[in-house]
Amino acid sequence: MRNATIKGVIIFGALTILGIIAIQTYMVRRTWHLEQAKFQEKVRIALISTAENLASLNNYPLPSQNLVREVEPNYFIVNINNIINANNLEYYLQQALEAVALTEDFEYGIYDCASQDMLYGQYISYSKADESARRTDLPTYDEFEYYFGVRFPNRESYLLGNLQLTFILTAILALTIAFFAWSIFVILRQKQLSEMQKDFINNMTHEFKTPISTIGISADVFLGHPSVRADDRLMRYAGIISEQNDRLNRQVEKVLQLARIEQGNFSLNPEPVNLRDLLEPVIQSAEVKINDTGGRFTLDLQAPEGTTIQADRLHLTNMLHNLLDNAIKYCREMPDVTLRTALSPADQTLLISIIDRGIGIPKDHQSRVFQKFYRVPTGNVHNVKGFGLGLYYIRTICQAHGWRIRLESEEAHGTTVTLEVPLPPQ
Repeated sequence: MRNATIKGVIIFGALTILGIIAIQTYMVRRTWHLEQAKFQEKVRIALISTAENLASLNNYPLPSQNLVREVEPNYFIVNINNIINANNLEYYLQQALEAVALTEDFEYGIYDCASQDMLYGQYISYSKADESARRTDLPTYDEFEYYFGVRFPNRESYLLGNLQLTFILTAILALTIAFFAWSIFVILRQKQLSEMQKDFINNMTHEFKTPISTIGISADVFLGHPSVRADDRLMRYAGIISEQNDRLNRQVEKVLQLARIEQGNFSLNPEPVNLRDLLEPVIQSAEVKINDTGGRFTLDLQAPEGTTIQADRLHLTNMLHNLLDNAIKYCREMPDVTLRTALSPADQTLLISIIDRGIGIPKDHQSRVFQKFYRVPTGNVHNVKGFGLGLYYIRTICQAHGWRIRLESEEAHGTTVTLEVPLPPQ
């Protein structure tokens, strides 16, 4: 993953989380205020109902104004304007509060105008009473003569209980933020390890270039010496050295090319390429390799001889060599490979297909064979060597050209890899 992509993910994620936190904070505050308003409205309705019942019982009028006054958030007084019977008050209070579904502990007191004191009434508990919540010194109120006061000591607990779902969602949000932060840490750590791995591979492959070149020059000199050419055994060993050195050089070049692609130092050099001219050396090389193994190589060149495409000649040649090498390597006994070219008249596309009748690829692995360093597991059998870079390189070059690559495979029946190359406008 590129640094710019990671930075963009972090910035976008951070902005998103800040936005979610801001919205969640607003929602918690708004829900808290709504619960407060609901609580106050329930209390007000219950107290008005209690005052009306008391007035109806004793047949006296209620004040038209200031009937219920909120002295504190959890303490209310009710202006009765008449003498209050404590038993009747307690009965009507419980009845009215239960009617509005407010079954919270409360305590009440009645103002005695003779002594100008608030006479403590009772603490009514719907749960286990909390002695610390009791207040026997309910405050008086100077503006009214006949009134009673009601206090809800557990108001905050009641409101917090109603916000339980909100707090659960907030906790989930906090866990999500923690998970995101942990994920970012893991991504950055993996990025650091990936960069270290990439630097190591790049440095290693660069260091390999000098000894590979030296071995190649030495092998050529060795192969050209008359004494070596006269000895079949030395000639065979010198040929093996040269062949394996070329193979190692190709692998190192492939790694370096991929490194340049990932570092952004890669650019194509597209040019008009005659398909038959491009295929001729590729076909000759494949025929030699297949004939040496006793296999069969079939050409099915349906595309017209003058077909021209816009492509990077070097990379397209490397791609075809890689595909043919895979077809030869992953055979059952002797390779049976077909190179097919055809034109798709529907969308003016050139189709280049490499078809083999080899071991095939299991369906579970077909979607992953184009990943970097991925190789189909074969247990403890490693009869085919490689780094898992060939198909990754091919896919990368296809993407750079804007081409499509299609893979069709059936285990034990072979594999077909098709390059879909758009033809240039006529």
